Amino acid sequence: MRAIVRPVARVRGTIAVPGDKSIAHRALMLAAISDGECAIEGVPEAGDVGSTARVLAQLGVRLHRGEPVRVEGAGLRGLQAPAGVLDCGNSGTTLRLLAGLLAGQRFGATLTGDASLRRRPMARIVEPLRAMGARVRCERDDRPPVTIAGGPLRGVTYRSPVASAQVKSCVLLAGLYADGPTRVIEPYATRDHTERLLDHLGVPVCVGPAGPDDAAGRAVEVRPVDRLRPLRGRVPGDLSSAAYWMALAAASPDADLCLQGVGLNPTRLAVVELLREWGAAIEIRPLGESLGEPYGDLRVRSAGVLAGGSIAGASVPALIDELPLLAALGPLTREGVEIRDAAELRVKESDRIATTCAALRALGVRVDERPDGLAVAGGQRPAAGRIRAAGDHRIALAFAVLAALAGGAEIDGAEACAVSYPGFFEQLGGLAVR
Repeated sequence: MRAIVRPVARVRGTIAVPGDKSIAHRALMLAAISDGECAIEGVPEAGDVGSTARVLAQLGVRLHRGEPVRVEGAGLRGLQAPAGVLDCGNSGTTLRLLAGLLAGQRFGATLTGDASLRRRPMARIVEPLRAMGARVRCERDDRPPVTIAGGPLRGVTYRSPVASAQVKSCVLLAGLYADGPTRVIEPYATRDHTERLLDHLGVPVCVGPAGPDDAAGRAVEVRPVDRLRPLRGRVPGDLSSAAYWMALAAASPDADLCLQGVGLNPTRLAVVELLREWGAAIEIRPLGESLGEPYGDLRVRSAGVLAGGSIAGASVPALIDELPLLAALGPLTREGVEIRDAAELRVKESDRIATTCAALRALGVRVDERPDGLAVAGGQRPAAGRIRAAGDHRIALAFAVLAALAGGAEIDGAEACAVSYPGFFEQLGGLAVR
């Protein structure tokens, strides 16, 4: 699919973004192993979340789509051996988190995905699961397919070499089946949706500093349980999806945009804080809590030219999903945007460093590609051009925003947006006022 995005003059109105897919993945998985009927509102129609629902159905879980999604919990040990390979589509979250759940089952299973997912590294989950006693192997190097022979697990302390919420969550979910406490030490704090949901369901969770040798790190510990109570609540709106509208409104003249019911998890607010530092006018209106997650409305108004700046070190994990968007804003900022310490971007749905640089160059923007990031000079005026999304929803969404702010663009592969944000281009066309 090719989407044509035209420049816009101002942005006003109200937007409801899809439910947070990071929370939705976890909510569906934990509902599947709970005791009783669960009702989850706000589950997005995103392709990735659909992959999780489809795989859980292969494991014998009864899910009834609608509003709310109803899940008949099978119990902690009630999942059933699948009849075939479990296809996770494009969803790394589905594969990595489900691997943790499957490690404690009494049967074996094989997890795979599309061509993009089969290029993504899995040693980062294979190593801790093996340390816990699971039998795990990858069919080629450390890439999927991943075969897991479930069985008894032991509690461990695992020091993760990468700041990854997926790795942490995989180990914590396996820890539900271990013979004692399971502790993950991460080099930097990452999003904590898994911890919040587990605590919401009554699982003993302990979070604290990693220790004197890990000044920036964080330790998370879970203890095994016999059962999980049913899960009921609403998935807040996805802050990563809201970030596209925040950027569009902040950089548009005469803009005033309200984003309704967005998740306000403190581990996800880094993009709001950064845009504010760059000069964006963003007002937060807290409304309450659901599924252990705070949520509220965001009001974004025009801020003139954003300052831009450098993103590196501990800031990177908290902004990992928004980095292509922030890089896309680079040419429109005063100082430009430099991203360092972000080599993790090279093993996402695409090599996001390379694809971001290619998209910028397609619009006539000067950019310096580096092994662990990039640098974009500010004060540039992107031209109209043609962008290839490379099958990556974050690239398609980020450059739709830049095209709307600058000279317009044709985006090849725009259908990739359905992975996280189906209907984005329709909303963009209906919201923008020329």
